[in-house]
Amino acid sequence: MAAPSLYAELARQLSSIGALRRGLARSLPVECPSGPSAVLALLGRHGELRLSRLAELLAVDTSVSSRHVTHVVERGWVERAPDPHDRRSRILRLTPAGRGMLTELHGRTTELFARNLHDWTDDEVGELITMLARLRDSFGDCRTLPLDGPES
Repeated sequence: MAAPSLYAELARQLSSIGALRRGLARSLPVECPSGPSAVLALLGRHGELRLSRLAELLAVDTSVSSRHVTHVVERGWVERAPDPHDRRSRILRLTPAGRGMLTELHGRTTELFARNLHDWTDDEVGELITMLARLRDSFGDCRTLPLDGPES
C-alpha cells in the first residue's frame, strides 16, 4: 500500500484532469457536446444497445442517458428500433450519419492528443493508457462507491 501522501498527490493530479476534460470538450463540435459524443462512442464500440445498458456504460442515471439519446436521435445520428426479443424495449444503433459524426469526433480527439503529446514516445502513451485502465478497473462501478469514504 502506498503512503497517504502519495494518495493525496494522486487526488490533486486527478482533480486537474477536469481541466483537461473541459479542454477536450471544447474541441468537440458545438452540435455534439460531451454527453452525446459519449453515446456515439459507446454505440460505435459496443454496437446496438438498450438504453438501460447505455446508462450503465455511461455510469449515469437512465434519465440522463435518455436526454443524450434524444439529442443524437433528433440529429439523425442514432435510431431507435424495436428490440426483437422484447417489443416493449428499444435498441439504439448508429446511423450512417452517426458513423460520420463519430469519425469526425475521433479525428478531432486524435489531433488534439497528437498536438499536445507530440514529445511523448509510443511507450509513454501506452504506459499511460495501461495505468488509466488499471485505475478505472480498481474503482469498478463508481456509482456504487460511498460518498463519505470507504467503509471501515
